[in-house]
Amino acid sequence: VDSSAPSAGAGAGVAIDASEGIAIVGSACRFPGGARNPDLFWKILEEGRNCVIEVPPSRWDAEEWYDSDPDAPGKMKVKVGGFLEEDAFEFDAMFFGISPKEATSLDPQQRLLLETSWEALECANIAPDSVFAAPVGVFIGLCTNDYEILQVKCNDSSKNLGYLATGSFFSAAVGRISYTLGMQGPCIAVDTACSSSLVATHMAC
Repeated sequence: VDSSAPSAGAGAGVAIDASEGIAIVGSACRFPGGARNPDLFWKILEEGRNCVIEVPPSRWDAEEWYDSDPDAPGKMKVKVGGFLEEDAFEFDAMFFGISPKEATSLDPQQRLLLETSWEALECANIAPDSVFAAPVGVFIGLCTNDYEILQVKCNDSSKNLGYLATGSFFSAAVGRISYTLGMQGPCIAVDTACSSSLVATHMAC
């Protein structure tokens, strides 16, 4: 939120002093191990659970691509990883005013961003319509565009690539949140590779 303006939503009308600490009033997440929300994620941390598993069959055939020989051409030398249990294709596009046709070109990162942004507002008890036209900023760390590459490689006459740009560009992913919620603060996508989320948080602060 713009530190020079009244805050939106919960606590509206209360000025924010830029010298004060940062308050996390709402959060949402999707992490491996079934961590669909912060409480489940915290439980995993408390239990010290290892959420790295073998590649689920629903993703790809690990045995087909795996080879213990790291020099084997066209093969992977690992067959484990951290995987989300949720199916990103179960995204409720109509809820966010997105047509089914456009949703097919929407990077799963954008789908998850929309869902978790909405959930973070719910967690904070902030009505989504209360941030409309408010000076609320969106700063997001993003990296990789695998989905765009896959769509181009798998293109055929039955595929719809009309929304490829808006479904893949990092700027569109961030802008989609501001647009959907009507927020009018800064809207910035940050790609500094592995430090993207930290840099985005630093910029937001």
